[in-house]
Amino acid sequence: MRQDASPLVYGDVMTSRKRVLLHLGGDVAARVSAAVPEVDVVVVSTKDTVPADVRGEALLTLPWGTHNLPGVLARGVRWVHVLGTGVDRFPLAALGDRVLTCSRGGSAVPIAEWVLATILAFEKHLPAMWIHEPVARPMPDALGTLAGKTLGLVGLGGIGLAVARRALAFDMHVRASRRTAAPSPIPGVAMAGSLRELVADADHVVLAAPATPDTRHFVDGEVLAAMKRGVHLVNIARGALVDQDALRAALDDGRVALASLDAVDPEPLPAGHWMYTHPRVRLSPHVSWSAPSALDELVDRFIDNLRRWRDGQPLAGIVDPHAGY
Repeated sequence: MRQDASPLVYGDVMTSRKRVLLHLGGDVAARVSAAVPEVDVVVVSTKDTVPADVRGEALLTLPWGTHNLPGVLARGVRWVHVLGTGVDRFPLAALGDRVLTCSRGGSAVPIAEWVLATILAFEKHLPAMWIHEPVARPMPDALGTLAGKTLGLVGLGGIGLAVARRALAFDMHVRASRRTAAPSPIPGVAMAGSLRELVADADHVVLAAPATPDTRHFVDGEVLAAMKRGVHLVNIARGALVDQDALRAALDDGRVALASLDAVDPEPLPAGHWMYTHPRVRLSPHVSWSAPSALDELVDRFIDNLRRWRDGQPLAGIVDPHAGY
C-alpha cells in the first residue's frame, strides 16, 4: 500500500491494486485517495489521449462526459460513476455493457430548501412585500400560509423525499406521483394514481423527476389545463419536462399564477426570451443545488460507492441506461 495515499500521476508505476481513473482534477483525487487509500487514483485529462500504460477498472467523470471518454473507457473501465445527480446529458451510448452510477441524492438538501424558499416567497408575496417608504396599514392583500396547502410532488426520489419531509414540517398536505406503484417510503405522503390526479387540487406543483425521452414535455397543455387555477409551478429538475409554449399560455390566462423555474430549455435561454420579462415567471440560473458543501456531497456519494466496490458490495445509485436514470 502506498503510504502517502496521494493520487497517482502518469509517471507512477501501476500496481495490481484496484484503480480509479478520474476526470475531476487533483483536489478531488486527493480527497478520494485519502478516504479510500486501498484504491489507487489516477488523474487523467478530459481532452488529451491517455498514455498507453494508464489503465483502471473504474472511472469518475463529468455528468456530460468528456472529449476523450471513449478512449478512457477502453482502458479497462468496467464501472463509471458520474459526479452529478442526472445523466440526461451523458453519452449513454458510449457505455456498452459497463455499469453506470451517479451521485443520486447528493444535492437533495439544498434543492429541497430552495423549493421551500420559492413556495414561501409565493405565499408571503416576496419580494413584493419589501418596502422602501412608509405604507398605509393595513396591507391590501392577505398573505398566504403553507399550513393546510396541498403540495403535488412529481417524482419521489432523493430530492422529492427531501422536499416532502420539509413540507410536512410546515403542515402541508403532500401528495406525490412516481413511475412505479411503490408506496411512499415516508409516512404522511399520499400517492396519486396519475399526473392529472396529482395536479388537480395541488396549490403548489414541484417537478422533481428525471429528464428522459418518456418525460419530455410531459407537463403539456392538457396537464396544465388539469391544474387548479392559481397554482404555483416549481421546476428544479430539467426544462425539458415542460412544454414551455403551453406554459406561456397557462401563465397568460392565469391558470398558473406563478412559475418558479430553476431549470429551462435551453440553458441558458437566449437574450430576449419571453421568460426573462414575463410577470408571472421567476427565473433562476439552475442554482438550486448550490451550497458550501455541494461538491463534497457529490464526491461523498462516489466515495461510498468506491468502498462498496472495494468490498464487493452492491453499488448505490445505479442508472438504467435504457430508462435514462
